Order: sequence, then C-alpha cells, then structure tokens
Amino acid sequence: MTAPVFEITKVAAFDAAHYLPAAGGDDARYTRLHGHSFSVAATVRGAAQGPVGWVADLGELDAALKALAGELDHGLINEKPGLESPTLENLCLYFAARLKPAFPGLARVVVSRPTIGESCALEVG
Repeated sequence: MTAPVFEITKVAAFDAAHYLPAAGGDDARYTRLHGHSFSVAATVRGAAQGPVGWVADLGELDAALKALAGELDHGLINEKPGLESPTLENLCLYFAARLKPAFPGLARVVVSRPTIGESCALEVG
C-alpha cells in the first residue's frame, strides 16, 4: 500500500498596476497602464512527513507567499525582472520559480484576477 498523497494550499492577494507590451493588432487597451486585484494560490503536494505529520509547514508557506505578493503590491509589475510582460502565465512562472527552492513539493500555482473572472494555473514539475 502506498502512502497517501496530500495537497495543501495557501492564498495571498495583492493589488498592482501593469501594462502589456505591444499586444498586436489595433487594440491598444492592453498596452495602457491599468491595475487589478490579484490572487495567488500555491499548492504543495506530498506525503505527510516527520513527527508533526504534515506535507509542509502551512505557516512557512503562508509567509513566503505573502512576502512575494507584498513585493508586487501597489507597484508597477513591469518593473520586476522577468515580468516585463506581466501576463498571468508569466506571473505563475515568477511565483513558482521563487517558491520551489523552499518548497520542493510545489505542485501548482494559480494566479487570478477574481473581479474579472480570469485565472491561469501552472502545474509545477
């Protein structure tokens, strides 16, 4: 019998401005500076470990996720290296790259703009 596999998830929120470089076509609305409320969820997958019996420390995951979201909060996302084109896809990659070293079981990152019903999910390998 194999050990059960669990998933734990924490969520953080931030508000930030961004614009997209030339999105193509005649539609310039994406190239104008504008802002959104964002939500980011990080999921760690694995077997329960150690004497506590958890996948990872939820408090540590919460602190790491909130710290990263805080770096973007009330700023211009385009100014962050790697986010010159701050699509939802690139935001997923940004969070995953920064969380994975501390959380090797990171399995999924979801970035969303809840007020407009948009989201992107990245399955992390």
